[in-house]
Amino acid sequence: MDESTRSSEKLRQAVDVFWETFPPLWRMIHVHIREVAVEQFNITVEQFHILRHIRRGRDSVSALAEAKDISRPAISQSVDLLVTRGLIVRSIDPQDRRHVKLDLTADGNALMDAIFGDTRQWMMKTLEPLSADEIQALTCSMESLKKIL
Repeated sequence: MDESTRSSEKLRQAVDVFWETFPPLWRMIHVHIREVAVEQFNITVEQFHILRHIRRGRDSVSALAEAKDISRPAISQSVDLLVTRGLIVRSIDPQDRRHVKLDLTADGNALMDAIFGDTRQWMMKTLEPLSADEIQALTCSMESLKKIL
C-alpha cells in the first residue's frame, strides 16, 4: 500500500469517527441546553439561540432572521417576548435612526452566563472519565478542527 492510499484510508477513518461521534454529541448537548433553558430558566431553545446570536453581535431583527434563516415576523415575535421578560433591550442607533439595535440586558447576560456555566460543568463531568493524555489528544483534535473551520 503506497503512502497516498494509506493517507486516504486514515482520512476515511477520521471521517467515519467524526460521523459516529459528533451528531450524537451534538444531540446530547442540545438536549442538555434544552433541559437547562426550559426547566431552569423557562425559555425555549429558540429564545436561547436568539440570545446567543445577540450576544455574538447580531444586533437587529434582520440580522437574526438571516442567521436563523427564518422570517422577520417570526423573529420579531420571539424578540418581543424576550423584551417583555427583560432579557433584551431595543435602542435606536443614533447614527441611523432606522436601525433598531438589540442588546442583552444585565439579566439576559446573567441568564446566558448561567446556561453556559451549567453546560460547561455538565461537559466537564461528561469528559471526566478520560485520562489526561486523552483530554490532551481531544483538545489537540478540536484545535485542529477549529483551524479549518
